[in-house]
Amino acid sequence: MKLLVKKLNENAVIPQRQTPFSAGYDLCAAEDIKAEAGKTAKVHTGISVEVEGAKDVCLFIYARSSLATKFGLAPANCVGVVDWDYRGEIIVALHNYSDKDYEIKAGDRVAQLVITNVLTPETQEVDELSETVRGEGGFGSTGKN
Repeated sequence: MKLLVKKLNENAVIPQRQTPFSAGYDLCAAEDIKAEAGKTAKVHTGISVEVEGAKDVCLFIYARSSLATKFGLAPANCVGVVDWDYRGEIIVALHNYSDKDYEIKAGDRVAQLVITNVLTPETQEVDELSETVRGEGGFGSTGKN
């Protein structure tokens, strides 16, 4: 399996994993942009991608923990989903949850891209589901912690 990356912009950075065991590939901004306080900025990465050798995968865009915890910047939709057959530019909708503007420079790492297997079972309508100990309990039904 290979992650094929097409540069759409001369400032684009090929996604890299920072350590041999990193789950995600860093996505970098391809342009300078201001993430205004309380607003969402669309950060262009200047790349499009294809996962070669596997069609049962998708790509998830997750926050970089340092940006989220130190500066309040995280993907606006919590986790972005890039379907296997999408060939357009990857754009990160980055929301600034802080009360201060944040300057993003071309080349700055803004999110991480994780490739994940996708299960696509056939759907079937039924009248009943199997019984479990938990049953219909949700939202705190298994305890306070």
